[in-house]
Amino acid sequence: MNIQNSINEFKRAQESIPGGVNSPVRAFKSVHGDPIFIKQAKGARITDIDGNEYIDFVSSWGPMILGHADERVINAIQMAAVHGTSYGAPTIAETELAELIKRMVPSMELVRMVNSGTEATMSALRLARGYTGRDVVIKFQGCYHGHADSFLIKAGSGVLTFGYPDSPGVTQGTAKDTLIAQYNDLSSVEEIFKQKGDQVAAIIVEPVPANMGVFLPESGFLEGLRKITIKYGALLIFDEVISGFRLAKGGAQEYYGVIPDITTLGKIIGGGLPVGAYGGKREIMNRLAPTGPVYQAGTLAGNPLAMSAGLETLKIIDETPGFYNELDRKGALLENGLRQNLQNTGIPGIINRIGSLMTLFFTGEKKVDSYNTAIKSDTTRYARYFKLALENGIYLAPSQFEAAFVSYAHTNEDIKKAQLASLAAMKMLKTQ
Repeated sequence: MNIQNSINEFKRAQESIPGGVNSPVRAFKSVHGDPIFIKQAKGARITDIDGNEYIDFVSSWGPMILGHADERVINAIQMAAVHGTSYGAPTIAETELAELIKRMVPSMELVRMVNSGTEATMSALRLARGYTGRDVVIKFQGCYHGHADSFLIKAGSGVLTFGYPDSPGVTQGTAKDTLIAQYNDLSSVEEIFKQKGDQVAAIIVEPVPANMGVFLPESGFLEGLRKITIKYGALLIFDEVISGFRLAKGGAQEYYGVIPDITTLGKIIGGGLPVGAYGGKREIMNRLAPTGPVYQAGTLAGNPLAMSAGLETLKIIDETPGFYNELDRKGALLENGLRQNLQNTGIPGIINRIGSLMTLFFTGEKKVDSYNTAIKSDTTRYARYFKLALENGIYLAPSQFEAAFVSYAHTNEDIKKAQLASLAAMKMLKTQ
């Protein structure tokens, strides 16, 4: 496979952009290669600047649930752009999208639009602190909520050890207000609340983690978080930037029947354009300026292009009978094919899937259900697998610890081809 043009462009990009990329996950460092540069995309396929075509299971990291360049979404963007790209003033599209989100996710009684998932989670934390008058937040080791300072914290030795910054530039003062618990371990959460319960403003959690690879909440875990927060007067924040509209119209909270106080969204509600949102109970959201004292603003928030693209995307999802059943069917088809490949080649691995989200972990563990089990995966084997799959026309996330996304545009033939390409890659792994 010839990718010389991408190699040349990456060298050029490094002269003007730190590391040659505008987001570290694009750099291919964890798979020991150079990124390919994309020229165009349509449906379930992307094409690089060397003319190589791939079946895409990255889906722009999730938002392309309908596939790339859906005609209705593109038409909505074009119609909006004709009238101007940004006004810094209210538009009807903002209200219409907020109304549709409220109908699909009833816990979001009021919705505030922002420009990214990071803005949504960062603002949700500020709101939680402002509403409760408390400073401490609890996050889970391995859950990613964007690059705001409060989230770039890792655990120390023991659940009550104050976190230390996980990135230079994050101050100790910020780090001390973030405590780390273990996902799927209610006892680690309960222990923190026993010691610091009157100081905790909120728990923030990905109800379905997808940033240390995909794994699922154990029975009773999310329900347990809800009970603990109610008991101690803290808020429960669901980060549904990835899971929102991926699992059901109402997201993971509908799927699991656990209702948070605040929900953060991103990805799909912009139809592929930069966007985010957060919302929750009216009483909480009314603490935001201009009705309340908690300040948050954004000149481009709710811009007409993103609102139009997101509104059309959610309308299509809402109007399509059996939309999530079909996504789940395609996800199961891919999962079963990959599982069969593992069995046929004898390569140790685990596939975690929920709906159209999944991760293949190269590991000998019996299950992957936490950060501590996920990090035991063979990242060297994944890097080789990634390269072999790419050479066979399959575009996967360039990291063992990310999700693969199935879109509505993937066909049975696409999934069959992906299974055969995966099998070829695994057979090559056995000979290396």
